Amino acid sequence: MELLSSLFDLLVHLDQHLRGAAQNYGGWVYLLLFLIVFCETGLVVTPFLPGDSLLFVAGTLAGAGAMNVHLLVAFLIVAAVLGDSLNYAIGRWIGPRVFRRDDSWFFKRAYVDRTRAYFEKYGGRTIVIARFIPIIRTYAPFVAGIGRMDYRQFLLFNVGGAVLWVALISYAGYLFGNIALVKNNLTLVILGIIALSLSPGIIEVLRHRQQK
Repeated sequence: MELLSSLFDLLVHLDQHLRGAAQNYGGWVYLLLFLIVFCETGLVVTPFLPGDSLLFVAGTLAGAGAMNVHLLVAFLIVAAVLGDSLNYAIGRWIGPRVFRRDDSWFFKRAYVDRTRAYFEKYGGRTIVIARFIPIIRTYAPFVAGIGRMDYRQFLLFNVGGAVLWVALISYAGYLFGNIALVKNNLTLVILGIIALSLSPGIIEVLRHRQQK
């Protein structure tokens, strides 16, 4: 429960935590953000790390002068591309063995099945679409590796998706995050981004249950 409470506090007060990191560690905050995005996209055990909200808040802080927004976007695009590439490699190495595993604290078979359903529906475009959907974002490159998707095709979607995801949300935070209405209600905005990013997955689950 304490871990969940800490995670919830991190998500809800992400702006305060990032602002404190920028003030205390200066340029090292770029590395911190790089590692968070890399782990969230590159390791199936960390789908709970902030993604969309992190990019928006980081862009907001850049707009306030705490960071260089163009350097921030470049760093995080590289992190997202490398993260997906690692996840693909892990999935390709593990292969079908993963489907013989039962659920554990770090592995949920339902997440893999749900991501496979996205691939069946959208094909390679899933890599791009998944960038904007939590959990699916973490599992999509993993499932692509398991399915032995052609790496050149995967890399094309990987880079394109990373550029769209990082640039759109970070620059949105940079341009709009410091408007008084947004700045004064940033916690609500963060919660709204989380809810909005989760909604496609929730809709897909409900639709799948209706079809059953």
